[in-house]
Amino acid sequence: MQAEVEQLIDMALREDIGEGDVTAQYFVPREKQSRAYMLVKDVGVIAGLEVAQHVFKKVDPSLSVKLLVNDGDRVTHGTRVMEITGSSQALLTAERTALNFAQRLSGVATKTASFVDLVRDTKTKILDTRKTTPGWRWLEKMAVRAGGGKNHRMGLYDRAMVKDNHLVAESGLQEMQVAITQLKQDKPNVEIELEADRLDQVADFLTLRGVDYILLDNMSNAMLEKAVEMRGGSGPKLEASGGVNLSTVEGIAETGVDFISVGALTHSAVALDISLEFVELA
Repeated sequence: MQAEVEQLIDMALREDIGEGDVTAQYFVPREKQSRAYMLVKDVGVIAGLEVAQHVFKKVDPSLSVKLLVNDGDRVTHGTRVMEITGSSQALLTAERTALNFAQRLSGVATKTASFVDLVRDTKTKILDTRKTTPGWRWLEKMAVRAGGGKNHRMGLYDRAMVKDNHLVAESGLQEMQVAITQLKQDKPNVEIELEADRLDQVADFLTLRGVDYILLDNMSNAMLEKAVEMRGGSGPKLEASGGVNLSTVEGIAETGVDFISVGALTHSAVALDISLEFVELA
C-alpha cells in the first residue's frame, strides 16, 4: 500500500470515528460476532477492494477479510465482492469508510470502462488526466487502470506538457528545440508533450527532435485525421483532447489517434452502489 494511501485511510478513519463510535460501543455487545458481505447493487466494474480490505484490518486486525472478486472484474446487481467476519463492533465502525473507498473507485472504473468499450475495436487507448480528487490521485488512477484505461502523467514532475503553444511557438522553434534538448539532457526519463490546436503547429512540432507526444486540442475529426496523416508511420504519439464524451469518442478513435484523454473519467464519475449485508453467525 502506497504511503499516501495509508495516510488517506488514516485521515478518513479519524474524521469518521473521532473519539470513538458511540453507537457501536453502547448498542452492540462487545462479544457479538457477525459475518458481512460487500454487495453490489448495480452494474459496473469493481475497484478499490484492497483499499477497503485495508480499512477493515486497520480498525481491527483480527477481522477475517476475503476478497471474492478482483479489481477490474465486471459485476452486476447482487454480486458479493467481499466477505468480512469478526467483531460486530469493528465491522460497523469500518463499514462506511470502507464503502466510501470501494464505491468511489468502482465508479471511476465503471466510467472508464464505458469509454474503453466504445473504442475496443480501434488501436486508440483511453487516458485519464490530472483532474482528480485532491489526495486521491494514485487511487483514482489505479481505478482507471481497473476499468481498462491508461494513465497519463501522474503529476507535473514526470512529463512536460507545454500548452498554449501558439504563444510559445511565436518565440521561435529554435528556442523550443533548445529547451527540449536541455530537458532531455537534464532529465532523460521525463517525457515531453506539446499542445497544438492548429495543423500548422502540428507541422512545426513534427520538425522538432525529442518530442514524445503531440496533444491535439479541440480539433475536428477531419483535422485529427490530417494530423495522423502528417505524422505518418513514425514520430510522436498523437493524443486527442477536448469535446470527448460517450457520443463522440468512437468517431475520434476512428481518426487513428493513439490516445484520447478524458477528464470525465475522474471528475464526473458516479459512485457505484455498494452496501454491506450483515448475516447472523450461528
